[in-house]
Amino acid sequence: MATARNFDEIVAEIRAIATRVEIIVEEIPAPQKLAPFAFAMTADTEDEIGTARFVLLHDPAGQEGWGGDFRCVTFVRADVDHEMASDPMVANVGWSWLIDSLEKFGCEYVQPSGTVTRVASASFGTLNERADDSELEVRASWTPTNSFAIASHVRAWLDLLEHCAGLAPIPEGVTPLTRNTLV
Repeated sequence: MATARNFDEIVAEIRAIATRVEIIVEEIPAPQKLAPFAFAMTADTEDEIGTARFVLLHDPAGQEGWGGDFRCVTFVRADVDHEMASDPMVANVGWSWLIDSLEKFGCEYVQPSGTVTRVASASFGTLNERADDSELEVRASWTPTNSFAIASHVRAWLDLLEHCAGLAPIPEGVTPLTRNTLV
């Protein structure tokens, strides 16, 4: 069971994560009423194709719906092409990107839940000049089972943003340019 001091150590680890140069991360005010301890951040791609939020909640007493004393809550939205948005399997793909990202970083968790939404919009009338657009949204939460590895869950969230925003994977053996996590 983590204490306030341990939560601060976890947040320090999260703040120390370096991201790809294409991703800008910023700490934001965390929700105050959901848990005794909370931390929140956003991530945006430089090209503005993808945006994401991550909230880490901690209740030392645990919460029944969480199945533990921590909860990761995420939201990732990215522009996608119309063909992808119209694919009936894209929701399954979006969810698999989340699960694959968690597995890639060795995250142990329980109680995963979420939705994947695809939206395609066309404009009419006085908005006719606006280009059609399509988006993919992944909203998810899960309970980490190892408080010593929570930074891995943040790395998985960033990896999910990379997938959704269509950032090319960094080839094995290539060291990417990075930036400090929090602006």
